[in-house]
Amino acid sequence: MKEVGMVFVVVGMPASGKNIARLYAEERLIPYFATGDIVRREIAKRGLNASAENTSIVSTEMRGEDGMGVTRMALSAALACESPIVFVEGMRSWPEIELIRSETGCLVIAFVTPRQTRRDRMKSRARADDLPSAFDERDLREIAYGTAVPVALADAYILNTGTMDEALADLDALVKTSTPEPLRATSVK
Repeated sequence: MKEVGMVFVVVGMPASGKNIARLYAEERLIPYFATGDIVRREIAKRGLNASAENTSIVSTEMRGEDGMGVTRMALSAALACESPIVFVEGMRSWPEIELIRSETGCLVIAFVTPRQTRRDRMKSRARADDLPSAFDERDLREIAYGTAVPVALADAYILNTGTMDEALADLDALVKTSTPEPLRATSVK
């Protein structure tokens, strides 16, 4: 099994633009593992609808007593893939970041977006677990999980207030300057 050379850990509050990292990775065929995807698959497996309430219940349950259950699943999948770089997303506490750092080299990238912009984005994307009426509650739940700490202690930031192309360019610059030279030539296009 080939060892992963660099893990880019994507953090941020809901609707801050973390999916920009997913688009970036998909365009370059870089594996992307999101804890939210793992939770949504579990919700579907259980035959539940993807309501905000069900998402909260299943997410909290899967996080487990130490809060790192879903992160362990995402990290395990990332380490098992045969790619020199990968993205993981959805870490909500500093112990999750420390877990990843104990297993592989990583760079924590925080997407930061003003609150009203995030609220507007949440309204427009219309996901089943994105009820605008639950915006404040969801933010507070994320903060209770510890989300603010990885954002505050991130290695790099994407201030996501412009266009998607601008955010993609900022992310591309970060990836290119943070990927070790031997990996850069073969993995970042």
